[in-house]
Amino acid sequence: MTPDYFEFYELHESFRPDEAAIKRKYYALSREYHPDFHATASSERQQEILQLATLNTNAYRTLSDSDQRMAYILRRHDLLEEGKQEMPADFLMEVMDLNEQLMELEFEPDPETVQRVEIEVQDLSDTLDAGIEPVVAGYEGLPVDTRPQALQQIRTYYLKKRYLLRIKESLTKFATRS
Repeated sequence: MTPDYFEFYELHESFRPDEAAIKRKYYALSREYHPDFHATASSERQQEILQLATLNTNAYRTLSDSDQRMAYILRRHDLLEEGKQEMPADFLMEVMDLNEQLMELEFEPDPETVQRVEIEVQDLSDTLDAGIEPVVAGYEGLPVDTRPQALQQIRTYYLKKRYLLRIKESLTKFATRS
């Protein structure tokens, strides 16, 4: 079971937490759980401090990065199972043309096509970001019974963004070749 990083940092689950509060909590706990301050403690206590220091580092890394935080929240709600991510059919249809252009670039590198596809991917990405922003920003204030619906929307957004990221990575390869 994954530890509750929000609880550990005494924060509410949020896609937009107070980043300054995360940093303050991280530094405070880093001092509190620094092994040097517990050198004379029992070996059990030293082991416990080491685990808490590791938990603090993992919590900070996860909560301070928006993509990792999103994936973390979705996993906590059992919405990201590896290998079981189905993309919405309408989205797949939308990016099919992009994938076809990528396949053509494999055989015929063309800087103009790379640039055109990059623009299309960025436009698609910007549209996704704009569409999910109100859901992400308002999540913390939602009644608990409406959160599952918001989480499903965020999950779909997350999967689409990951897909577009893979296309961008492919484009980067083609851009360096041409």
